[in-house]
Amino acid sequence: MSDPGAPISYLTLKEGTGVVSADGVEVGNVQHVLADDEEDVFDGLVIDTRLGPGGLRFCDAPQVGEICEHEVRLTIDAAAAERLPEPSENPALTDKLRRAWDLISGNY
Repeated sequence: MSDPGAPISYLTLKEGTGVVSADGVEVGNVQHVLADDEEDVFDGLVIDTRLGPGGLRFCDAPQVGEICEHEVRLTIDAAAAERLPEPSENPALTDKLRRAWDLISGNY
């Protein structure tokens, strides 16, 4: 396992940072950080899992264990990471996820 670097705030997390499952498997990289800026609350990540069988996936805040300079470590294993939901325009999604989808898809 590589050196993840020092712990950092979600506010300084950069797009492209590697994402690693709880069992040490690289599952993708950060595509977008979801947060409520007004309340300073971290809501989760949209990760790009194209390293594996995936595409874009939504990772909820409780599934994010540690945010570091060079790596995000999840609380879920690689098998669970493969089953993360895709971000979509589904009306059942929260406003924050819908806004993230709009940013990613260019519909803003």
